[in-house]
Amino acid sequence: MQILASLDHPNILKLYEVLHDNENFYIITEYLFGGTLKDEISKGPIEEDRAATYMKQIVSAMTYLHSKGIMHRDLKP
Repeated sequence: MQILASLDHPNILKLYEVLHDNENFYIITEYLFGGTLKDEISKGPIEEDRAATYMKQIVSAMTYLHSKGIMHRDLKP
């Protein structure tokens, strides 16, 4: 978890803490203002320029993770 907490990229939420009890894990991250990509997609088609901007941000974040030896295996909007 120290590696994840040390990540610093504008398109990756900051991880503040990971807690657990006997049954559950809780991940505390910074608050994302403005909603999620899933929220945006649910409104209907996204204009091509905006979709390209989102993809550039995602690719930038994944490239950063890979440079740190981290493989994200479950991307979701």
